Amino acid sequence: MSDASASGSEPSGTGGGSKGTSSSGARGKDAGSASGSDNRSAGKAAEGGDSRNGPESADVRNGSFDHHKEKRGRKRRRRRRTSGNGQANAAATDANGDAGQRAPAPRETVGRRRRRRGKPQSATAAERQREGQQTNPAGEQRPPNPAIKRRSPELYAALDLGTNNCRLLVATPTRPGQFRVVDAFSRIVRLGEGLSRTGRLGDDAMDRAVEALQVCRDKLKAREVRRARLIATEACRSAHNGVAFLDRVRAETGLDLEIVDRETEARLAVSGCSSLVGRETNSVVLFDIGGGSSEIALVDVRDRRSRRLSDHIVAWTSLPIGVVTLSEKFGGHRVTEQSFADMVDHAAELLTLFDERDRLSDRVGLDGFHLLGTSGTVTTLAGIHLDLPRYDRRRVDGLWMSAEEVDAMNARLLSWSFEERVANPCIGADRADLVLAGCAILEAIRRAWPSKRLRVADRGLREGLLTEMMAADGVWRRGVNPWRNRSRRSGQ
Repeated sequence: MSDASASGSEPSGTGGGSKGTSSSGARGKDAGSASGSDNRSAGKAAEGGDSRNGPESADVRNGSFDHHKEKRGRKRRRRRRTSGNGQANAAATDANGDAGQRAPAPRETVGRRRRRRGKPQSATAAERQREGQQTNPAGEQRPPNPAIKRRSPELYAALDLGTNNCRLLVATPTRPGQFRVVDAFSRIVRLGEGLSRTGRLGDDAMDRAVEALQVCRDKLKAREVRRARLIATEACRSAHNGVAFLDRVRAETGLDLEIVDRETEARLAVSGCSSLVGRETNSVVLFDIGGGSSEIALVDVRDRRSRRLSDHIVAWTSLPIGVVTLSEKFGGHRVTEQSFADMVDHAAELLTLFDERDRLSDRVGLDGFHLLGTSGTVTTLAGIHLDLPRYDRRRVDGLWMSAEEVDAMNARLLSWSFEERVANPCIGADRADLVLAGCAILEAIRRAWPSKRLRVADRGLREGLLTEMMAADGVWRRGVNPWRNRSRRSGQ
């Protein structure tokens, strides 16, 4: 005992673990706390682990060694080293008087959890874990990380107050030239009711329009819209009290509407239907049969010099008639074959005043030419043609109809009574007295520009407004579109 204590530098027996003899183990037992046998033994003894150089178990004293106990001891020592307790090695060595040697410095990875081996996480799981959305083992979802800001898509709004309808569309840009509708509203207000007789907007009509615009205002306030454009067309454009009415709208709803001219209206109609003009098409006559006016644009897309369809307009006109004004002039409830023919002749006569109507005469009737209609008239015809139990925009928008099918629909509608038109789910009471007036304008257009096919578009001015605003802001340029290039975290 005294020799071991005095030497201070005696080696720690064999240091061979289970291979050590009982005598060496006894020596370690007697001198373990008094002598500084070596730094490694002293450090492990200070940790209190079941070490080969530390205190021996009863099994070791009997000449045997428990492998499982040794394994557990190694695990405990590893946990202590990685949790920062490995620094006790140096302190224990100094306390035992070993001034010549020091315990090894703790590893730089102290405090870092041992990396587990397992299956790699999927990209989605890793992303959710980064933003604090990973579910715990109990299946409960953790609250989102407040440090990560979710990037909401940019919203655009377009409002069209026409002679017959009030329509709102809120959308966000997606792929180049396209957008996703977030909210929509449409209501028949008949703002131009009686306008052709009096030249003024009626009180009841203005009240209906203001009520619909209040709904639009509430929808716009409920969303963070980056940019909006609100327009009024023929009714406010031609009425003597149109400007006064918009002042009332501004005072009662806070919405500031602008009156657009006929050329702008025709251009917006073309912009709204650009995705329905295919590569196989070289020329189109696009028409928008409205409530108080009808816009017609001749589009030449042979050279495709621009991505905007409105840049290919070679001629346009605006007829001062629509479904409301024409039905008031000739009657819309009891329409006979003669009254229908009179409406067609009246519209055709107005078309003869269009000096540039022959700009596409060399292609009219050929395979690369077709008509493109965007109005309630053509969408109603398409719904009846498909025998829809209720109107479905997804089936109507983009539908092709042959000239024979359009003729059949006109004849079918003309054979129905007013009550039968009301009973049809694609017409209803709001359009029953207007649909044949629209068919008459359509027939006059088909006579001026005969075509084998007609394509139906359930879109128009609102879509044109959205397209032009998004294009002007450059949201479809590479790296600018906030929806297409949004962070993955915002899509969780």
